[in-house]
Amino acid sequence: MIWHFIDSESSSGEFNMELDVFLSKICKDDEAFFRLYRWTPHTISLGANQNIDEIDIQKCESDNIGLVKRPTGGRAILHDEELTYSLILPLSFGLSAREIYNKVSITLSAALANYDSKLSSVELENLEPNFKQLLMNPSGALCFASTAKSEVKFNGKKLIGSAQRKMNNVVLQHGSILCGNKHAELPDFLIDKTHIAELKAELATKTTEIESITNNRTDYSLLAKAITSQY
Repeated sequence: MIWHFIDSESSSGEFNMELDVFLSKICKDDEAFFRLYRWTPHTISLGANQNIDEIDIQKCESDNIGLVKRPTGGRAILHDEELTYSLILPLSFGLSAREIYNKVSITLSAALANYDSKLSSVELENLEPNFKQLLMNPSGALCFASTAKSEVKFNGKKLIGSAQRKMNNVVLQHGSILCGNKHAELPDFLIDKTHIAELKAELATKTTEIESITNNRTDYSLLAKAITSQY
């Protein structure tokens, strides 16, 4: 298997999503792509099946926040103080989508421990939530309001959120590694303003970030090196 590692640095949401789709289309059976990137401007991405009407488009425009749909599933994420990864792996690699999800989380856990020893106690979620029930809650629009099986958490709080989609002969997987706490401002951009304080409190209790754990600003270059060194 030939691995292609791409550090795209920071680009618009449209560019990031279009490049992942393009790489998924050209990926051959004997190669894989792993890409790291950030977002300029900071952007809200929605899951492929999520309704854009849940987002306050006017506030996004006034605050210079981009808005884009991901080709993968999941729910809304505010991409700000974080590092995003995408993995494109052909089905010929011999792993199921669930196995890919699990192995990526294990690899990222090892990378975080190498980046900072304070992150060495990250763990994987063992339980699968009832997503149908979660979607009925006010927090149903927020990706980081719940933790799926095999996602990475620290002291019970979600640290990395990921989503997948099978595209022809490949699996495309996206993931957001939370570095700072800007993601928690996402409720401000929901069209329904009645639960903002409640949702922010819920995110505070269910998520954590690298900087909150290490008490240091994130060195994105070193974090990227720690991740790619695992592959």
